[in-house]
Amino acid sequence: MTNQEVDSIIKALANPARRDILQWLKTPAESFPEQKTPYDNGICVGQIFERAGLSQSTISSHLATLQRAGLLTSKRVGQWVYYQRNEAVIAEFTAHIQQAL
Repeated sequence: MTNQEVDSIIKALANPARRDILQWLKTPAESFPEQKTPYDNGICVGQIFERAGLSQSTISSHLATLQRAGLLTSKRVGQWVYYQRNEAVIAEFTAHIQQAL
């Protein structure tokens, strides 16, 4: 993992709302029980918006930041966009931090 990737992740994690989103996506069935579609594709952006209680533009910005940092992946299914955690990047980041610090 490069220093630039680490810095991007740290900046993304600096915001509590983004940390909340990552936490919710860790256990999607518990955090979003009202979602009617399977959790295989992730969580619909509308569900995240409703849970966060922030404006759609703010949530979209947070999701974009997390995705640019590599912490989330997205998948478009029809008109809907679904997000899920990128567990490989999260594991690589935590291993890097554990070794570096």
